[in-house]
Amino acid sequence: MRGTAGGVAAILVTSFLWGTTGTAATFAPGAGPLAIGAAALGVGGLLQAAIALPALRRSRRMLRDRAGLVAVGAVAVAVYPLAFYSSMHLAGVAIGTVVSLASAPLASGLLELLLERRPLSRWWMLAAFLGILGSALLCLSEADRPAASAADTAAGIGLGLVAGATYALYSWVVHRLMAHRVGRAATMGAVFGAGGALLLPVLVLTGAPLLASAQSFTVAAYMALVPMFLGYFLFGIGLTRVRPSTATTLTLTEPAVAAVLAVVVVGELLTALGWAGLAVLAAALVVLALAPTNVVGHRPVQPDGGPPAPAHPVPAQAAVTPHRGTD
Repeated sequence: MRGTAGGVAAILVTSFLWGTTGTAATFAPGAGPLAIGAAALGVGGLLQAAIALPALRRSRRMLRDRAGLVAVGAVAVAVYPLAFYSSMHLAGVAIGTVVSLASAPLASGLLELLLERRPLSRWWMLAAFLGILGSALLCLSEADRPAASAADTAAGIGLGLVAGATYALYSWVVHRLMAHRVGRAATMGAVFGAGGALLLPVLVLTGAPLLASAQSFTVAAYMALVPMFLGYFLFGIGLTRVRPSTATTLTLTEPAVAAVLAVVVVGELLTALGWAGLAVLAAALVVLALAPTNVVGHRPVQPDGGPPAPAHPVPAQAAVTPHRGTD
């Protein structure tokens, strides 16, 4: 996969894999959200570091020079799964997923605006608005289903906002490191490996139920190897080709995947409002795919961590967002 289209494809496959986590977690009901989150991203992050060892050795000086940035990304990686799975546990899978992912594009766009002084394009804002609207419709379609309590729901929404902010933050850190000529493998290995190490104590303290049965262990292994390890491998590839704000907007397809799997696999019912939400999310992807180009002075990140390529226009049919697409 090459260019912006390849980055979009990698992010969309990642979103599909991530969308399976809620359904997979239902097959390990005895495990708590902290155990699920720590196992999924803790083990997955350490695997990212393991396959990146040669790249980490080559890039150790650059990573040491940017240790503060790596540390910020690692903390965000460690906080994200704990907040995300706890949000779903308290507020429900639909609301937790929607709040976490719908807030991420806004947080990502604000990070670029505040830290990079990069203006947000109107096409990106339209796609983000449609994505958030579609996610909200999915959320409202679940509103008539029983909830534990108003306090739990409010706490779950709050944790969902934390998850969205930390997701946006580590996405920005990864992209920033690659823009500083740190290779993709070294960047992903350093940030996710350090984040995975931070999650190990949580896994030790809470992970016993994952070993209680073969089914629970299989769920944990699947979560660590497929959505987290393979998913974040593809996510790193995608971030070499699209901006973090574009990537987080594309991953708004995850709640749609989660909703469809809940209907097909778990047997939940999706209302007309829910199907309308899926249609609006699809419209957001169409906007991202067909937005006219407006690339002025943007210097894309090179997949191998090399110097930024010279800025040049991107054909309209290959553009993902105005002035945000990369080669």
